[in-house]
Amino acid sequence: MKETVYFGTYTRRLSKGIYKADFDTETGQLTNLELFAAEPSPTYLAFDQQQHLYTVGSQDGLGGIAAYKTDGTLLNHVVEEGAPHCYVAVDEKRSLVYGANYHKGQVLVYKRQADGSPLLTDMDQHSGQGPHENQTSPHVHYTDLTPDQYLVTCDLGTDEVTTYDVTLEGKLSKLNTYQSKPGAGARHIVFHHHYKIAYLICELNSTIEVLIYDGVGEFERMQVISTLPDGYTGFNGTAAIRLSKDGKYLYASNRGHDSIAVYTILADGSLELLEIIPSHGKTPRDFDITPDQEFLIAVHQDSDNATVFKRNPESGRLAELSNDFHVPEGVCISFSN
Repeated sequence: MKETVYFGTYTRRLSKGIYKADFDTETGQLTNLELFAAEPSPTYLAFDQQQHLYTVGSQDGLGGIAAYKTDGTLLNHVVEEGAPHCYVAVDEKRSLVYGANYHKGQVLVYKRQADGSPLLTDMDQHSGQGPHENQTSPHVHYTDLTPDQYLVTCDLGTDEVTTYDVTLEGKLSKLNTYQSKPGAGARHIVFHHHYKIAYLICELNSTIEVLIYDGVGEFERMQVISTLPDGYTGFNGTAAIRLSKDGKYLYASNRGHDSIAVYTILADGSLELLEIIPSHGKTPRDFDITPDQEFLIAVHQDSDNATVFKRNPESGRLAELSNDFHVPEGVCISFSN
């Protein structure tokens, strides 16, 4: 069986935009890379249930969000002065799209029109800074939904996880703010499927904070665990974090150490390190588990390759199958719904 996999990229060197390829779910082989849509540095991708594709977008030197049809036809750009976003997510229940703007420190909300094109409805400007040299201003890195349908945002610049209530019209009202460790650099968060637990990956100190999620935006720290092996002193910045569908294993990527950390999820939701394995490429910015949970695919920003791992669903462990599939400047991987 063939799955279509999509790649978001930077377009600084080789890439022209969003790419797609075929993935064989029997052999684990990637083939037939082709350009899906030409777009400047579409670094994050999100599909809605109608198969519209939302991405980080740029137009005429302005930055924001872009929307495409399934055939690669552009629906529209919504852009303004400054850098484009770094993350996009779809809210099917409210028919909204969320954007995170790293450079401007903004949370943005868009209403989906009848044809799928987004229209800006609200924005919240973050403020503040942190102790790390990369935290001189707010850097919103993530905007997506909690299990109880609030908007949750991660701000790498201020070490904050902020939650909002959102109306059907796409208007924001702030609920709560959780403060991660100073200098941690809150980047992305995932929620456990069964436990009232969330896992916050922190870019600047290479840790995962395990949080008890009490609902309505209330978090409480339970554990902090490193993504790196003991004794490693080189540069590192974490990137992606993914949870297996059965809720038994958690995965995180390291850029610098260039590896994937694998954790067993214990009965109370806390983490125990299982293994840290090389990603077989330079700067694994993103990875994802295939829908059938049998494989994990990582894309590398600086070595222009995708690595395919066979995943053991019972043990959670990864075994490399290949690392030679060319993806130019790959920074995001996504499967259509």
